[in-house]
Amino acid sequence: QVQFELSGGGLVQPGGSLRLSCKAIGLATSLHTMGWYRQSPGKQRELVASITGSRNTYYADSVKGRFTISRDDAKNTVNVQMNRLKPEDTAVYYCNPTDGAGFPWGQGTRVTVSS
Repeated sequence: QVQFELSGGGLVQPGGSLRLSCKAIGLATSLHTMGWYRQSPGKQRELVASITGSRNTYYADSVKGRFTISRDDAKNTVNVQMNRLKPEDTAVYYCNPTDGAGFPWGQGTRVTVSS
């Protein structure tokens, strides 16, 4: 059964940084473009960053220049470094392949940006 073990969420002040980590269990990340998603209250889940197997990256305009996604397929992990965080980055963050294969989302990890 596929699971994603997430860590690194928490409370941070505006302008601060967090690093989220995602370890895939039961799935070889090397076979997928991997993405980090987030969902804020009352909003739909959105893709904020993705990385292909060849390390091509995509960032949503709202996080471009502040977030950096990386992957280590030997460890089945995908990380996102989030800098200069803003209150509007407050959300529950998830990782999942971007190919719509229907893997479970899990509970995510909560990021709260507040003073």
